[in-house]
Amino acid sequence: MENKWRILIFLFSTLLLLVFACSSEVPDSGNKPSASATPAPVPVRESLPDGIDWLTNETDPPFSDPAAKRGGTLHIALMSFPMTFRVVGPDSNTAFRSAILDNQFSLIGIHPNTLRIIPELATHWAYGDDKKTMYFKLNPNARWSDGIPVTADDFAYTLDFMRSPHIVAPWYNDYYTQEIDRVIVYDDHTLAVVSTKPDPDLHLKIAIGPMPRHFFDPLDEEFTRKANWAIVPNTGPYQIDQYKKGRYIRFSRKTDWWGDDLCYFKHRFNVETVRYQVIRDSNLQWEYFKKGRLDNYPAVIPQTWYIKAKTPVVENGYVNKIWFFNDTPQSAMGFWLNLDRDIFKDVNLRYAFAHAIHVEKVITDVLRGDYFHLESAYVGYGPYTHSGIRARRYDINQTARYMTQSGWHRGPDGIWVKDGRRFSVEVVYYSDEHTQRLVVFREEARRAGIELQLLKLDPTAAFKKILEKRHDVAWVAWGIGMRPAFWEFWHSTNAHKGQTNNITNTDDPEMDRLIDAYRASLDEAERIDLAHRIQQRVHDIGAFVPTFMVPYFRELYWRWWRFPDPPATRTSGLLMDPFSSSTGGLFWFDADRYEETRKAMEEGKVLPPATIVDETYRP
Repeated sequence: MENKWRILIFLFSTLLLLVFACSSEVPDSGNKPSASATPAPVPVRESLPDGIDWLTNETDPPFSDPAAKRGGTLHIALMSFPMTFRVVGPDSNTAFRSAILDNQFSLIGIHPNTLRIIPELATHWAYGDDKKTMYFKLNPNARWSDGIPVTADDFAYTLDFMRSPHIVAPWYNDYYTQEIDRVIVYDDHTLAVVSTKPDPDLHLKIAIGPMPRHFFDPLDEEFTRKANWAIVPNTGPYQIDQYKKGRYIRFSRKTDWWGDDLCYFKHRFNVETVRYQVIRDSNLQWEYFKKGRLDNYPAVIPQTWYIKAKTPVVENGYVNKIWFFNDTPQSAMGFWLNLDRDIFKDVNLRYAFAHAIHVEKVITDVLRGDYFHLESAYVGYGPYTHSGIRARRYDINQTARYMTQSGWHRGPDGIWVKDGRRFSVEVVYYSDEHTQRLVVFREEARRAGIELQLLKLDPTAAFKKILEKRHDVAWVAWGIGMRPAFWEFWHSTNAHKGQTNNITNTDDPEMDRLIDAYRASLDEAERIDLAHRIQQRVHDIGAFVPTFMVPYFRELYWRWWRFPDPPATRTSGLLMDPFSSSTGGLFWFDADRYEETRKAMEEGKVLPPATIVDETYRP
């Protein structure tokens, strides 16, 4: 979570959070969490160095469509309601937070097709000779949603906020202390961000977002409670304006948003409102979608694409299908083994477990051959990916070899046993859609002598259990960034304690040494070599068993939604992402096509069905 490109989420639990039965009126967005603590000091302004070579970029091609029109409401389903609107602290690291974070822009962004730097809150940037410093000129028109100008001091306050123990966020405390040295304020619209050490990907680290000092300062130990449902001022095009706990959350577009006419924001973020409605069952969500009460429905799951989609609203041309190939790093989907469990302290048993996971059978029998076997946790990062690593394949004989080496034998029911203990582990997962594939995994693992006890929980409950390290095996997918993330997943600093992303509790001195060297290195060739060695070490430790990768997305959507050509970007992960500053808000509502579709439905008229397969960015 070093920046907005490193946010970690569940791949298949998008916008699924815990249900609250109570309801609530919207609090006043200006009702800041009060505190009696001493305010953070405002930084002393310094003089800007001479000879700065300012850069900008408005020459890369826009990826929106000038034909886009403003208006309409996008209706999206939530499986359950979030536990908090905070984006840091306890219970905040869930998928819904991305909807809030995506409306909090950073200094600079990354063009989704060229991967070059483009403006966000800053119009210009420059690099210091020390390779630790970046300078920025802020857009003087940038405003918080309460109308207050965004200034350089808001970025200085980011460090005060993220370093505070009152936010109860150890990862952020560490990162903004160990990785970000300071923010230098030169004037209201000029600043520098300084890393603690030189970095070859400095722009990915330094492009921090602002925090509104006027809203949060001062902080005290009551922050997590007071800020739990606070609607914090943001810089993006939308803001929460209505919600009822357990039922819905609505974002509304800002009137005269400061970024409307900027090069890479023009003709984007077109809907007036985005309404997330809690619908607790995926089958019920499907029924809502078929009635037009939801605007899109994910269809990566083969059952949806091939079977569910054989329904009148699709076959009569009222709903379109799209299969869009993207070119992005792949999420680390698979089984994450908790090495603090006695059964997984023995590396032989970890290898035996891996050889009992029949990925190819699930791909063939359940997923219709549409998915691909993921070879490691770090696929799709270009030269940073160790392409020589191959995931362990299903092999009962190999499982038997590793088990017998460790003194286990087959019990009367076929499960491996030793000293009265069976090789039986609990697998925590969070989606009904995954049950069928996990059942096949369970059956094939049993043939190999390993019992998988499947435990499906609500997504938030599952994530909480996993982050608290109370699982045997976690079936999850971590989100991805532009560079491989190692420290948060594999460094011993994050092992044996809750609320960190080292959910395997890997505690390996050699791994620590490699990760520390990778973080300290400035030489790209050396960093690539270290990345490969870390990935090999991950493979050798065997705490992660890779399963699938999906280099595309598939969705169903009502035909009154329109898109650019191509309809998404090289790095898009969703067709109808409403908020992301880099890939979101490309679609728009076509009122004429809406009326045409509704009239056809009333009259029973069949329209031409549409299935779009877009391979513009297929690797």
